[in-house]
Amino acid sequence: MTRPPWLPQLKPASAEALAFGGLWAFLLDAALVGIVLAVVIDAFAPPQDLPWKPLRLDDPPGLATAVKFHRAASDPLLCREVLDAGGVDFTDEPDRLTGDCPLTNTLRLRGGVTPLAPAAPVMTCPVALSYAFWDRHVLNPAAKAVMETEVARVEHYGVFSCRNVYGRSEGRRSEHASANALDVAAIVLEDGRRLSVIGDFNDENDRGTLMRALRTGACDYFRAVLSPDYNAAHADHLHLDFGRFGICR
Repeated sequence: MTRPPWLPQLKPASAEALAFGGLWAFLLDAALVGIVLAVVIDAFAPPQDLPWKPLRLDDPPGLATAVKFHRAASDPLLCREVLDAGGVDFTDEPDRLTGDCPLTNTLRLRGGVTPLAPAAPVMTCPVALSYAFWDRHVLNPAAKAVMETEVARVEHYGVFSCRNVYGRSEGRRSEHASANALDVAAIVLEDGRRLSVIGDFNDENDRGTLMRALRTGACDYFRAVLSPDYNAAHADHLHLDFGRFGICR
């Protein structure tokens, strides 16, 4: 066939141009596949596995729970939004910026979680968030699985205490000095049975199994978890805090 005189003569593409065009075609195809895949994942994957989905107290732990949990714990407003959306009732405490142990970002839990005894201690929002998740996903599920009943209350030795670590005269401040730690001494089940750290943690029976499970499960939500396995100072309680240091023992 004769080429019309008005049709321009195209130069053959170089090998480099063909390779470059092929690369762009591949990248475009990959981007389209990625978009479709993202839409499918967003629509059908469990929300607890997706880091861009909101953290929800009722969702079971998933692939993205830890990332979303620590994001919420570091944001005072988001921390409260997650608690509120999860049905946890609380009242904010005003900041105390004077004195040896100033307090900020604190609240009192009023409902929607297993009651603490003494009731409604002042605690930081991260500790409240950790307690709510531990309560919902560890405390009561473990009690039902091992003891076939839920927990009526959690007895504790306190949250806020303006002191140094171990009450020493010198050294760094305890997490209790900023209301950022909870010392759990015992739990009371709905059927009236009482299980304590000092009395049951080391026993090789269901009571000991449950108390150790509560310790291990707390490590998923608190940064530092100290038990009788750590040292003699924790023989009678589980120290649960959301401080700077990560330890589970």
